[in-house]
Amino acid sequence: MTNLMPLILEHLMIVLIAAFIAVFIGVSLGILSYWVRYLDKAILWTAEIIQTIPNLALLAMLMIIFGLGNVTIIAGLVLYALLPIIRNTYIGLESVPSHLKDAARGMGMSRLQRLMKVEMPLSFPLVFSGIKLAVVNSLSIAVMGVLIGAGGLGYPIYRGIQTGSVERILTGAIPVVLMALILDYLMSKVEKRLVHKGTRG
Repeated sequence: MTNLMPLILEHLMIVLIAAFIAVFIGVSLGILSYWVRYLDKAILWTAEIIQTIPNLALLAMLMIIFGLGNVTIIAGLVLYALLPIIRNTYIGLESVPSHLKDAARGMGMSRLQRLMKVEMPLSFPLVFSGIKLAVVNSLSIAVMGVLIGAGGLGYPIYRGIQTGSVERILTGAIPVVLMALILDYLMSKVEKRLVHKGTRG
């Protein structure tokens, strides 16, 4: 377990760094899709295309740019995480009732003020749902990082496959599954609170 802990921490660090970057880019692109109508289909279509590229193919392409190591897997995780974040941000902003938008406009709020004070707070539960999906998916995809020289829990799994050791495979796989279940549970709790708060509001 002592030797495993650094791999668990590195795996989690890779996923969280990728998640922070993906949230910044994804929410920004979701807002851009909402604000600039003719860009919405292009942005969502591009994110969907990226999602369909097989893991190894995408990582191989990114490896040409970033080389071996954690940077490549982080870049891959960011790209795979974009679709649920962009889509949920866009849908969330679109679903804000028009009478609330009109009321904010009638109060003299600028476009940015309406976004920050009315639209984003109301759509945030759906945005958070997209973030949760992206983070949980990233935990499993990050295992592929071992194939391009990245760290994390992919290493014991890969070594287990090479040596035919079920014990080694489980040593890496079980922590990944547990982290995914724990994060999904905790983020679902937050999501329910946000939805409940939004309903009361």
